[in-house]
Amino acid sequence: MVEIRRATLKDLDTLLHWRITVIRDVFRLPEDYDTGLLEKENLAYYQNALSDGGHIACFALLDGNVVGCGGICFQTEMPSPDNPSGQCAYLMNVYTEPSSRRKGIGRAVVGWLIQRAKEKGAGKIYLEATEAGAGLYSGLGFRRAAGFMKLKQDSR
Repeated sequence: MVEIRRATLKDLDTLLHWRITVIRDVFRLPEDYDTGLLEKENLAYYQNALSDGGHIACFALLDGNVVGCGGICFQTEMPSPDNPSGQCAYLMNVYTEPSSRRKGIGRAVVGWLIQRAKEKGAGKIYLEATEAGAGLYSGLGFRRAAGFMKLKQDSR
């Protein structure tokens, strides 16, 4: 049975460990890639956003051991017909260690995060999905959205 536990400021070391694990995996960073700046910036992010409620993070535990994580970042956009409250929740950093996959951990993490978003009044919940994670999100009701574009970092 998977247990989901909310992360607090007391968990900063564990949060950073998992965040860097996710970054290394998603961006396929080599082992010798220096993550020092990312660690510093993510630490500052967590300290601020966990304190002010702008971010909720959680851990998935099996037999008392952390085997996964997830987070949700809250923001406000202009209210619109598809989101009258203007409250948005961006699901991020959802990850399960490879040896614990296919056991419902990701589903439990995402379900727990969705519930937190609903409690905070988010009218829009969105995410970026890897190909590996797309099936999980589709199974929970997420659909691909047309019309989004992203500016490349090196564009001017």
